[in-house]
Amino acid sequence: MARFVRWYGSGPLHLLVLICSFALTAYAMVRLLAVRPLDVAIWFVGAAILHDLILLPLYSIADLSAHSVLRHRTGRVPTAAWINYLRVPTFLSGVLLLVWFPLILDLAIPYRGDTRLPESVYLGRWLAITGALFGASALAFALKLRRVRRAVPADEDRPPPGHDAKP
Repeated sequence: MARFVRWYGSGPLHLLVLICSFALTAYAMVRLLAVRPLDVAIWFVGAAILHDLILLPLYSIADLSAHSVLRHRTGRVPTAAWINYLRVPTFLSGVLLLVWFPLILDLAIPYRGDTRLPESVYLGRWLAITGALFGASALAFALKLRRVRRAVPADEDRPPPGHDAKP
């Protein structure tokens, strides 16, 4: 087993899940290409262009901006890795917006007959989900920061021996 992990880089369960995901993707591609090959090809090219030329620069700039704005930390305060607590809710909210933007921005044909919901509820619900995602992430970060601060020994806050606080 150790030889396999050293050769592959992870356990056999990881390899099995990876093979299953590739098999599912291949099955979906065969099914999609059999029905509408030109539409699927146009969708993939459009998705690649949208992602590589528009979205990647945008979220790279946003990530660099977050790093530069939130970089200032004092040396005495214990720190925890914070960027993923910002990235995850942003990503999830962005995916929801990307998938549902016609309904959120009220650009779609009304779905009242299908969902029984008026068109005006989607923006408020997306904002509520986004707020809940960021709130949950902030709570998770606060708990992580609390654990990190508890792990720091209390002696680090005291001056070293021989240094008096008085001048």
